[in-house]
Amino acid sequence: MIVAETLEKIANAAASFGDLNDGALASLKQTWPDLRFTVCSDDDMPARMSPALRRERFSLYLVSGSEHCLSLTDDPLQAIGVVLAEVDEA
Repeated sequence: MIVAETLEKIANAAASFGDLNDGALASLKQTWPDLRFTVCSDDDMPARMSPALRRERFSLYLVSGSEHCLSLTDDPLQAIGVVLAEVDEA
């Protein structure tokens, strides 16, 4: 489960990094060791899925691990991780 306050803290931490690179992911994983984190382009996210939280440089999507398979979810009660989807600045 990822509550709104935690998601906001994750977004604030991610916004403080210059780039969402391996170092940024390592820092997030150290701060929230029970959560999974990954980075991709926002263009790679399904159009039908709305982000849980949107910032200027990235959007956050929730990941579920139900049924032993990772998938996107809009249910924070099922969330075990976060996708940080970088928005193209072009």
